[in-house]
Amino acid sequence: MTISNTGTGDVDPAVRQELERLRESIDNIDAAVVHMLAERFKCTQQVGRLKAAHQLPPADPAREARQIERLRTLAENARLDPAFAEKFLNFIIAEVIRHHERIADDTAHEQPASAG
Repeated sequence: MTISNTGTGDVDPAVRQELERLRESIDNIDAAVVHMLAERFKCTQQVGRLKAAHQLPPADPAREARQIERLRTLAENARLDPAFAEKFLNFIIAEVIRHHERIADDTAHEQPASAG
């Protein structure tokens, strides 16, 4: 027996158990992805502060292009759609650039501490 289209039908206990097992794995993977993204953004925040301190531009198109090509290759090797991987990275890059722009703006508007 399978799940009905509405999701309310009777489900074979073995199917329900396998579904729950798979969903638990998905939930664990989602949690790992969120934690990895948080770590990535901690690093990119540090990059943004370093760039701002040295008046470097928030975006680095050459690096971004290299990263996209690198991620596409990784995706192909992992049997993941490279176009999806590129869209995902472009989304992340856009967010990082937005953060870097904000950090640069905040740094430019900081008032120097007055002496004595």
